[in-house]
Amino acid sequence: MNLGAFSVSLAVADLAASRDFYEKLGFEVVGGSADENWLILRNRHHTIGLFHGMFDKNILTFNPGWDDFAQPVDEFTDVRELQRRLMSQGVSMAMEADETTTGPGSFVVVDPDGNPILVDQHV
Repeated sequence: MNLGAFSVSLAVADLAASRDFYEKLGFEVVGGSADENWLILRNRHHTIGLFHGMFDKNILTFNPGWDDFAQPVDEFTDVRELQRRLMSQGVSMAMEADETTTGPGSFVVVDPDGNPILVDQHV
């Protein structure tokens, strides 16, 4: 099962302080908007998102159709197919992708310890 690019989306209390901290670890801002309370940072193949006031918990994020640099790939497993595979194995959805659509879509599952996992396809 190819889930695509991986990142961690962090729910942060202070966006500027978090940005400063992660920049000290070698991360650089590559997207987002401080005015909109979110930033995407990258250190080589490692990507994190900093989100202030947008959600309560940190989220593991997978992006089918993207490589590690958020560039589209030619071959990938569509988010709706991934959802069907997981559901056929008894995995419950906290939020489902619309099976009647194509292109962008997303679903959320929660692991046994309560960690949300977002599968978010942008292509």
